[in-house]
Amino acid sequence: MNRRLFLTSLSLASSGAFLAFGGLAKRAEALANAENLSHLKAFGYGELIPMATKNTGETFMTLPKGFEYNVFGKVGSKMSDGQKTPPAHDGMATFEVRNELRIVRNHEVSGRRVPKEGSAIGMTNHYDETAGGGTTTLIINPKTREIVRDFVSLSGTLINCAGGRTPWGSWISCEETTLGQTVVTNARGVKEGGFLKPHGYCFEVSASANNNLPPTPLKAMGRFVHEAIAIDKKSGTVYLTEDNGKAGFYRFLPKRNKRLAEGGVLQMLAVKDKPNFDTRTGQKMRANYTANWVTIDNPDPAEADVDDLAVFKQGFAKGGATFSRLEDCYPDKEGRIYFVSTSGGEVKGGQIWLYEPHNKNEGRLTLLFESPSREILDMPDNICLKPKSDLLFICEDSDYVGEGGTPDNFLRILTPDGKIADFARNITPNFSRSEFAGSTFSKDGKTLFVNLQIVGATFAIWGDWDRFKA
Repeated sequence: MNRRLFLTSLSLASSGAFLAFGGLAKRAEALANAENLSHLKAFGYGELIPMATKNTGETFMTLPKGFEYNVFGKVGSKMSDGQKTPPAHDGMATFEVRNELRIVRNHEVSGRRVPKEGSAIGMTNHYDETAGGGTTTLIINPKTREIVRDFVSLSGTLINCAGGRTPWGSWISCEETTLGQTVVTNARGVKEGGFLKPHGYCFEVSASANNNLPPTPLKAMGRFVHEAIAIDKKSGTVYLTEDNGKAGFYRFLPKRNKRLAEGGVLQMLAVKDKPNFDTRTGQKMRANYTANWVTIDNPDPAEADVDDLAVFKQGFAKGGATFSRLEDCYPDKEGRIYFVSTSGGEVKGGQIWLYEPHNKNEGRLTLLFESPSREILDMPDNICLKPKSDLLFICEDSDYVGEGGTPDNFLRILTPDGKIADFARNITPNFSRSEFAGSTFSKDGKTLFVNLQIVGATFAIWGDWDRFKA
């Protein structure tokens, strides 16, 4: 089936009302409801079984029979440049550089959201030496699926959550905060901020670089709570997501293709003839809308130091649409963009949207999937398409048990006919609630790389990818 007709119709009435998981009765109700929704489950690659890594013998996850995996890049391990591997592994992508397989990997380090001298993970070329986030680059042997060399490739940034691959061989790393030089008091009464530099920007990291180069914030791409980017290879348009309770979906039109630092125009999606359209609830499966774009007049407002919605409010004032916590986004070969609302929908279990550009000013926005039960899909985060397929691999971030979430984190697959298959489950001892993050395939589609964030480790998974059953 064509991805434009991604999901067969689904009656939300059968899914029941919002489910809480606070007690055994509620849990039983949720499981019964999941059985009623069994038509949404795909066989996939088969039953998941506990499996040990091939290279170390440790057990981190369940996988289908016939798949194997290695673990590497653990937090605290010494890298080739002498630095210790930072924690909080998050978004990443693979690259082919001079016949090498490389990974550029984010580290979502917050440093308690306050500056600390000497926090920067690199030796030199820090954007802000008091901030502990950034990226590391890993060179992988494609045969053994082990590290050949690894090093810091971006230093002195903050809360680097996700990002995206560019068609010209670089990684855009995004800061998921707008903290800066101003000290603020958050909703819990805790002071944060006071950094040497403003944060909330995107940074470009060359996949071919062999050390961390001087970083340049891409200020024209906006200062907000960034999550991820995806680039339409044909037009050069950059799409951006915002991880906030009130979030916008943005696009950046660069002045020159492949030259993001030279500036451009930032815009926010609006639904045509429906100003301030709220996508967070009240949606029907396969609902589609004509979308257009409103321009953000000041993409780098000084008030973002104290108001992380400063950019969003500009777009909203012009009729921009509201989403709930937009996480990853990913392009297909036709220039369509998948993007994820991690807490959108009636049960707050997540939504998956598709934007399809029609011309320079308009496109179609379609709701591909909304979780009817958190047992089916619980708070999707990072996503990627398997090469030469329509299978969308989804990392779950479902550790918000007190907010209605499930205790398990899965790596799941959304099929072209709108079914969900389970591919992996985190069973790491003492860290089973750690989210999967950074799913990305090698170019040949033979290896899936993914992180367990709190565990602080990266994995290479391989097997018979052709035996998927819907």
